[in-house]
Amino acid sequence: MRNKLGSQLKIALTTLLLSLPTSVKALEVEISPTNPQQGDTISVFITTDNPNQPPTVTFGQTNYPVFPVNNGYRALLPTSPLDASGKSTLQVTGDGTSKNLGVWLKNRSFPTQRITLSGNANRPATELELSKVAEFKKLVTPTKYWNGSFVRPNSNRVSTVYGVRRYYNGVFADDYYHKGVDYAGGYGSPIVAPAAGKVSLVGREANGFHVHGNLVGIDHGQGVVSIFMHLQDINVQEGELVRPGQRIGSSGSTGASTGPHLHWGLYVHGVAVDPVPWRFNSIE
Repeated sequence: MRNKLGSQLKIALTTLLLSLPTSVKALEVEISPTNPQQGDTISVFITTDNPNQPPTVTFGQTNYPVFPVNNGYRALLPTSPLDASGKSTLQVTGDGTSKNLGVWLKNRSFPTQRITLSGNANRPATELELSKVAEFKKLVTPTKYWNGSFVRPNSNRVSTVYGVRRYYNGVFADDYYHKGVDYAGGYGSPIVAPAAGKVSLVGREANGFHVHGNLVGIDHGQGVVSIFMHLQDINVQEGELVRPGQRIGSSGSTGASTGPHLHWGLYVHGVAVDPVPWRFNSIE
């Protein structure tokens, strides 16, 4: 009888051990760059045991969408010159557990400019352009159009870098920073798409875009969009798919502009980030 009970117990224990998972992989989180600075886009890569249940990502007080990539998920977190430097908390929840990671945002020095606007360049923005541009910047579409590093949208020199603080007509613009990069191309200088995407906004000064001027907005997918302002000519239409290096227009001085140039702004989930890292690093 004792031998029989011993055999039954042995069988039960063997069955239990076989039913347990052979390995347990904890929630894994990796961020890039590891030492971000104000204006950087932070990529968060996540691997979980349950590929059918996306994790959640919270940075500060904001929840960010995640998208499948390779063997896991990825979220993009925007930062700007208006974000306080120092430690922030990144929370990732998945596989029934949560991870809190400290992310240190490095302080960055930004120059100051004085701009004088007059005449048509000093007109206030219209409700039409404000609503259209705001709606465009909020786009979060599921398709990832871009692949690898972005290309330079204009061959001319950079006249104004990202993040510059400004005085307009002698008044300092609080809570403002230059939300992109300016290229000092002359009238008619070609402008090309920096990455693949869908043209989701075309605006014209004649139709009420008094500040932005003639503009093209490209949706690169998954919350990443580019806006090109002050154009002279526009060579694309809304709904058109564009490839990297394809001509989309030419430089001009429409809208709130003091001379011919291109303004390229890159937005991630509605926040204007520094486009430069996207050109020299592959942010996937």
